Amino acid sequence: MKGKSTREHIVESADRLFYQRGYEHTSIADIADSVQISKGNFTYHFKSKDEILSAVIQLRLENTRNMLVQWEDEGERPEERIKSFINILIANQTDIKMYGCPVGTLCTELAKLNHASKAEANELFSLFRAWLSRQFAFLGLEANADELAMHLLARSQGVATLAQAFQDESFIKHEVELMCDWLSRMASAAQLTNESGGTNERDDCWT
Repeated sequence: MKGKSTREHIVESADRLFYQRGYEHTSIADIADSVQISKGNFTYHFKSKDEILSAVIQLRLENTRNMLVQWEDEGERPEERIKSFINILIANQTDIKMYGCPVGTLCTELAKLNHASKAEANELFSLFRAWLSRQFAFLGLEANADELAMHLLARSQGVATLAQAFQDESFIKHEVELMCDWLSRMASAAQLTNESGGTNERDDCWT
């Protein structure tokens, strides 16, 4: 199998450093040092930090798309697929506790900087929003699908932010359980509604 190119190593290292240190506090020299190449070699591949930021965002978009496809393949029912989204808080809890959500932290930082790439970074949230909306529609909640997708996105972002603030993994686990319980109630209500031919009513209660 062909090994990764120098460019790929640079992008992956920049991705990690932007997450751990933040975009503004990561220099080209930091990235070059992490890949163990000279600054001249670095600038052969990327002329500026903004250029590598764009490459990092594209890498994250590609990885996110691949992850969503994997969840589609692995989850037979929409409820199982949505739970895959919820459970990334558990899978990544160590990093989240240290650095927050990689999507949320980048989007927030670029918005504060009024950076030209902020809209590009926001596409990461748009991917999750569209995918979750589609899953809620498959669940039988088409009328409120987008609203529910935003509801769940907001909840997961809040959990990541507070988990980082309080350094509390038990908080993450408890909140994930609440979100999964809420999803199960939504799925059961949708099934009953579909069977009876009635109108589904949303349940916003997480407890």
